[in-house]
Amino acid sequence: MQLPPLCLLLSACLRVSPDRSQFFKYEPVSLSCEDQLNSTSWKVKRTTSKGGETSCTFGWGSTPTSSTCVIGNIYPSDSGVYWCESASGERSNTVNISITDRTVILESPVLPVPEGGAVTLSCISKSDLSNRRFDFYKDGGSIGNSSTGKMTLQRVSKSDEGLYSCRVQGEESEESRLSVEASPPFSSPAPPLASGSVSVSRLLCHLVVGVPYLMSTVLLGLICKDRRVARGAGRRRGSKDVVMEIVQ
Repeated sequence: MQLPPLCLLLSACLRVSPDRSQFFKYEPVSLSCEDQLNSTSWKVKRTTSKGGETSCTFGWGSTPTSSTCVIGNIYPSDSGVYWCESASGERSNTVNISITDRTVILESPVLPVPEGGAVTLSCISKSDLSNRRFDFYKDGGSIGNSSTGKMTLQRVSKSDEGLYSCRVQGEESEESRLSVEASPPFSSPAPPLASGSVSVSRLLCHLVVGVPYLMSTVLLGLICKDRRVARGAGRRRGSKDVVMEIVQ
């Protein structure tokens, strides 16, 4: 499973399934600690207003694997802050989980979403609400409505961060925070070289290629010159011998 951007920056990351921070009472919830090494040395812990800081299996969860915690029936008393912790005390990201007696909840991503992507918010109701209008809110202000119970935010940015909720037939969900991860800063390309200037690497390249060629050309010219001189000297000697024979 591909880890989200936030998890790549941490030693371990807490994932929640289903991927939301609001739950109806008696729903099952699975929490897992994930890291890039698939290590099993992490354990799920939490702190609540009633139970203080405790580890999974301490009366509130089961561990099918050492790094996974499953809560079969979640209660309002399970509302609190959850995280992963190693034996050496390292901690992952934290997740606020809320269990409600309300009939409507908002489903939104638990972990921060990358800037520029699309995010879908879902308004979930215990009742059959077909052909009803679902209203969505950000920081208490209306941002639109939908007949399907879903609203998609396109190309999210840091300005989309805030507390979101939804309402249907007079029933309103609790608020959930949506966090957005800023994109890494864009590095501008190096400015082009001014006309007439030559880079050092290009100059060295020309020297490496050109010098051997120049030397071989000069050497070849010297060899050819020596051969011409030798042939000329041979012809002069031959002519002198002929003249001497005639004189004799």
